[in-house]
Amino acid sequence: MADRTADRQHAGPLAGLRVVDFSTGITGAYASKLFADAGADVVKVEPPDGDPLRRWSASGAPIADGESGVLFHYLNASKRGVVADLESDEGRALARDLVARADLAIESFGPGGGAARGLAWDDVRAANPACTLVSISPFGLTGPWAERACTEFTLQAAVGSTAHRGLPELGPVGAGVRIGEGIAGVYGALGGLCGWLPARRTGAGQHVDLSMFEALVLSMTIYHDLNSQFFPGPLPQSIETPSIEPAKDGWVGICTITGQQWKDFCAVIGRPDVGEDDRYYDAKVRMEHLEFIHGVIHAFTKEHTVDEIIELLSLMRIPVNPLGNGQTLLAMDHLRERGVFVRNPAGFEQPRAPYRLTAVNGGRAPELRPAPALGEHTQQVADELAREGRASARTTKPEGGGPLPFEGLRVLDLTAFWAGPVGTSVFGDLGADVVKVESIQRPDGMRFAGSVRNDRMWEFNPIFHGANSSKRDVTLRLDSPEGVALVKRLVEIADVVAENFSPRVLENFGLGWDVIHALNPRAVLVRMPSFGLDGPWRDRVGFAMNIEQVSGLAWLTGYTHLPLVVRGACDPLGGMHAVFATALALEELRRTGKGQLVEVPLVEPALGIEAEQIVEYSAHGVLLERATNRGPFAAPQGVYPCADLDETGRSNGHVAIAVATDAQWRALCTVVGDPSWARAPALATADGRRAAHDAIDEGIRAWTQQRKRAEAAQVLLAAGVPASECVNPHALFPNEQLT
Repeated sequence: MADRTADRQHAGPLAGLRVVDFSTGITGAYASKLFADAGADVVKVEPPDGDPLRRWSASGAPIADGESGVLFHYLNASKRGVVADLESDEGRALARDLVARADLAIESFGPGGGAARGLAWDDVRAANPACTLVSISPFGLTGPWAERACTEFTLQAAVGSTAHRGLPELGPVGAGVRIGEGIAGVYGALGGLCGWLPARRTGAGQHVDLSMFEALVLSMTIYHDLNSQFFPGPLPQSIETPSIEPAKDGWVGICTITGQQWKDFCAVIGRPDVGEDDRYYDAKVRMEHLEFIHGVIHAFTKEHTVDEIIELLSLMRIPVNPLGNGQTLLAMDHLRERGVFVRNPAGFEQPRAPYRLTAVNGGRAPELRPAPALGEHTQQVADELAREGRASARTTKPEGGGPLPFEGLRVLDLTAFWAGPVGTSVFGDLGADVVKVESIQRPDGMRFAGSVRNDRMWEFNPIFHGANSSKRDVTLRLDSPEGVALVKRLVEIADVVAENFSPRVLENFGLGWDVIHALNPRAVLVRMPSFGLDGPWRDRVGFAMNIEQVSGLAWLTGYTHLPLVVRGACDPLGGMHAVFATALALEELRRTGKGQLVEVPLVEPALGIEAEQIVEYSAHGVLLERATNRGPFAAPQGVYPCADLDETGRSNGHVAIAVATDAQWRALCTVVGDPSWARAPALATADGRRAAHDAIDEGIRAWTQQRKRAEAAQVLLAAGVPASECVNPHALFPNEQLT
């Protein structure tokens, strides 16, 4: 395909990169969206009847013939589109020609699907040895679970995310609308980028086998595999306190990660005695006394408005924010002032690319081009292929270097807690020399959050271990002239400097962008504040739970009457976006020789993956709502109690089930014995099943309660019904698929 940027002004860090996307659905589309937003030429290849996502609307808004839903427009803006029937010789020939001229290909055919279409790794390598292939599948292309039926809802249950979220008396609850598919998308984009970078040096493309299951293990659990080695036994079902609390005029989101924040919170709400009680520093103890703790909190929150609570808690630097949703987000002053929302050519507002690179277009979001109509560019692309001819297939002249994407890169790591450290650990895992800076007086706070209490407490936090692999560590004082002088020496030899303080901290240390750029004009400074470097919320403190509260992730998670946080997903999500954005800045450095400031506010990647409720409201005026474990994608969908019992005789086992197709519904009916409640003709369609969800749930529960969860899941999976045990997160290992 021709380089469409050669005759115009530089259009993005990845201008000239050629990506061909054979995937369908959300995950691959989000991965290729990140490339398109960065200036790559992305060609979306669809079957003759189109990507099913064209006909999807979470709100149920009608989609006219020949038109596409708003989520499709959001995910596929700025791409070109062709139609190729990969069941035909002609379609396969077109696919091979596209691969022959591509730097990167993305597919989601599943195990054996690529081979059936002439697009297995060996086929891609034969067509173009320099092309990197990203294969997206639920469990990976190999292993005993590779062919297992699933949806994102059952994947959440399988990784242990669902079982420990919620109130024990109401049962476990999954996270909201297809969050994990977006999360896996950024891992797919990052995997593709990390395959392409060394391919440019070596001339040999790489095969990236992306398991959505493994991406969710990293993002929707809080290193529970490590936690189980530090804290044996099952992890109890729980909610956070304080978290999303009722105010006089709505919901307010609060987070107290540190003991000092909890103590200060109790003082603000007029109960310093509770803050001084050592027992309640432990969130597990607060959960054991939930009625008392909620009484203390709600006596304050229900007597104040959301704005009043935010003003009071912010004065004490306690993380607090309003609860966002598809309607309120569009009106939030901070997001409007920062220009977070841009106009999609299809006529609605959407989140912009979730980072700012100041040296590219002045940090402005790239101009969006319309998503392609089905087959819109088929002839255009065919003409380009004909002009280039087979003789000019994409070739790469090796530049020398090894197979790891970040070999030789030097990263100065000033980050703490989770989002920053997990991002810098990726650089270390993939070849960079990462030096983490702490001080004895003020070490990384994650070393102590929920740690085992003993004389080696510094080294006994599982999240710290999980997020800080492949690094070296030094201690020095940033609040002393000698310490700052040492940091400046490290800046002078670094390629990347990364930090995730609140915005004013770096400048207070005398290490702002102007200073770092003067010390090392080639250095890339990566900043990861919660809400950005400017705007009305600039100085607000925020953790992952705050981002989930304000971004809309929590709005769609929880019980109908009670929104809940996802628990931590925004930290690895922000970290992976930061790695991707940093790689873009390094491409700019390669092109211009100049370093730049990279800004990745944690709230913006969260908005990017949960944009569906924003675009649905902007386009159709429909606010998506929580429905406990139900959702618009599958029906029936739920978490059902099984016959497992705990020591008190209470049900201690659940199975997650999500019926996404009519064929799966017929299989479910067969498994449960074709009962009379399942025979109504209206239940043959998803709409009919959704209307009768209460009755169906009652029938499924009658079946699951006669079986232990492992047996129920096995029988359903054997019939091809998406199902999973609700795995306790401390019991994720041993796991035959991960092994």
